[in-house]
Amino acid sequence: MAVITSEFEIASSLPASKFFNAYRDFNNIAPKVDPETYKTLVDIEGDGGAGTIRDISFGDGVPFTNGKLKLDVVDSNNFSIIYTIFEGDILMGQLDSMTHHVKFIPSPDGGCVYKPTVVYNCKGETQLPEEALNMVKEGFKKTFNAIEGFIHANPQTY
Repeated sequence: MAVITSEFEIASSLPASKFFNAYRDFNNIAPKVDPETYKTLVDIEGDGGAGTIRDISFGDGVPFTNGKLKLDVVDSNNFSIIYTIFEGDILMGQLDSMTHHVKFIPSPDGGCVYKPTVVYNCKGETQLPEEALNMVKEGFKKTFNAIEGFIHANPQTY
């Protein structure tokens, strides 16, 4: 099985705790701020913590319609969330799974660095095209920027 890893970083003036809390509330905030990407996210098993199974319906702005993920780790002390997408057309018929490591690293200036790392577990020796990797990366950036804008506009939230 081929494994591909992709990561990047974005600095923000907002504290890591605010972003972490917003991402803990991803089911509610993502469809509100980025409806082109996310129609709905529904917990179908669990309480939102580790082990929760979540059903995703994607919006019209992406080339897939559904996915299912499992929250592997929700670490409030280290502002990190790890989840694995294990089902749905988001896997493009080329992946067994995608594991997302999302971390908000506090900065000395009171802001944070958003650092998502995606591990693509490919079927067999499949290699994902660069366009697919870039599409996921750009999607992460778009949603992050939308959430950041929402928090700036609603500072009492999270």
